[in-house]
Amino acid sequence: MLLSWKPGLPLRLLLLLGPLCPCSPGALAELAPAEDVVVLVFSTERPVHLVSPAFLSFTIDANLATDPRFLTFLGSSKLRTLARGLSPAYLRFGGTKTDFLIFDPKKEPTFEERSYWQSQVNQDICESGSVPSDVERRLKLEWPFQEQLLLREQYQKKFRNSTYSRSSVDMLYTFASCSGLDLIFGLNALLRTADLHWNSSNAQLLLDYCSSKSYNISWELGNEPNSFRKKAGIFIDGLQLGEDFMELHKLLGKSAFKNAKLYGPDVGQPRGKTVKMLKSFLKAGGEVIDSVTWHHYYLNGRIATKEDFLNPDVLDTFISSVQKIFQDYWLSLLFKKLVGTNVLMASVKGPDRNKLRVYLHCTNINHPRYKEGDITLYALNLHNVTKRLQLPHHLFDKQVDKYLIKPSGPNGLFSKSVQLNGQTLKMVDDQTLPALTEKPLRPGSSLGLPALSYGFFVIRNAKVAACI
Repeated sequence: MLLSWKPGLPLRLLLLLGPLCPCSPGALAELAPAEDVVVLVFSTERPVHLVSPAFLSFTIDANLATDPRFLTFLGSSKLRTLARGLSPAYLRFGGTKTDFLIFDPKKEPTFEERSYWQSQVNQDICESGSVPSDVERRLKLEWPFQEQLLLREQYQKKFRNSTYSRSSVDMLYTFASCSGLDLIFGLNALLRTADLHWNSSNAQLLLDYCSSKSYNISWELGNEPNSFRKKAGIFIDGLQLGEDFMELHKLLGKSAFKNAKLYGPDVGQPRGKTVKMLKSFLKAGGEVIDSVTWHHYYLNGRIATKEDFLNPDVLDTFISSVQKIFQDYWLSLLFKKLVGTNVLMASVKGPDRNKLRVYLHCTNINHPRYKEGDITLYALNLHNVTKRLQLPHHLFDKQVDKYLIKPSGPNGLFSKSVQLNGQTLKMVDDQTLPALTEKPLRPGSSLGLPALSYGFFVIRNAKVAACI
């Protein structure tokens, strides 16, 4: 779940040099000191991996349903537009509060929910207006107090049960459906019988309701079961958890969801006792899940520093987590638009491989500007100086489109907004995402990647066989 002139070299000098160079198109690139030029190595004969078109995906934290009034935010046309930009993707409804939410089919919708649904009468729900302005304004004023309540709950680790209504489920599903997302719903795994077997009766009520509405939903059971003792004073081992998933699988098989996907067990960092739990879970219930899920935390967000986020060793921790079991919104949007599913091999020569991270894919051919055979390089520069990437020789004369992501404003990495090729990205209006405009580079140019930036480079007309 990224070209500028060499710092210190006056722009006027570059302008003078340009027309005077009778040499190759890459002449300007040769002006950069050798230590700033990084040679790239590609292997494009065949893909090394294949990722899902739904990579990357995202979560709506179940905390939002602690007070179901705030689910009304999901009716925002602006929020739907932002989510639609990341489609295809999964929308996971989950998090710690998953195991403290109880479905009450008899519960009446909140005033805010009723106001929203009444505003949609006789309208196409995906094309209609947003949340009533007075409702949205009031909820925004109240949200900071709700946020403090949720933070206090997490800090004290004293979680209270909350109920949600049919209207809450409708709001969540409508948001996913209108945004072109596949909903994964997390069920409460802390509802237990006296002998600690999972009590599936509440899940059955929800399945019955969703079946009556012909909703297309995938399912999870529980969130980070390895921490149940800390959150609720209950210990569930991997064997019991596997049996619980078997029970859920039986319920799905007897309902309209017999072909629905089931994911789990959503454990935390795979280390120590958590790995032991995962292994025993897979032995008991692994055959009924479609994918194994776990959570990876690079850092403790409460104490992490800027330097931590720029540490390549921290980024490498994901690799070790993956082996055990087997960067903001605009960056995600660019990834979705430019990066295809076929993964190719790319690396850098020399000592820069840790702090200059490069990845190569076939280009997303659904982008109107690009075609089969094009490839997309994306790179993260953790250095404090600009690095210039030099394409392999056989791609040297290809035209490249640059999409460079940098912080916007004087606060650097702490900025709340970003620039694409020098233009701050923001929505045109609630229904319109900004144009993600490329900057064509002259064939032969080095690919300039400023300090602490992220860049996508689409190499056009590359005619890579693995991408055709």
